[in-house]
Amino acid sequence: MHNRLDLVFAALSDPTRRAILTMLLEDDMAVTDVADPFDMSLAAISKHLTILTRAGLIKQEKRGRVKWCKLDPGAMSEASVWMQGFGQFEPVNLDAFERFLEVELGDESP
Repeated sequence: MHNRLDLVFAALSDPTRRAILTMLLEDDMAVTDVADPFDMSLAAISKHLTILTRAGLIKQEKRGRVKWCKLDPGAMSEASVWMQGFGQFEPVNLDAFERFLEVELGDESP
């Protein structure tokens, strides 16, 4: 599981790959369409797509002569579950805690 999480988080660490995932939220896209908005070579985009594929975040398939990319919606579930484990603790509201202490301890100023 950790290796899979490592791959997912490494893939998500790059802003270009996050942008690609956002684009694929809308619909499947041909590799050339994925590359279009970026100012980089098709080879560079292909490397990003390979990393996303290895992490299981997208799937690539050939349809005729065109290679298509598709988001795998369940791919981030392990990472999401892992991150949710850190959400079990409520954030501390320091202002409310200070007010609580003032009430409980009383104002000790002279």
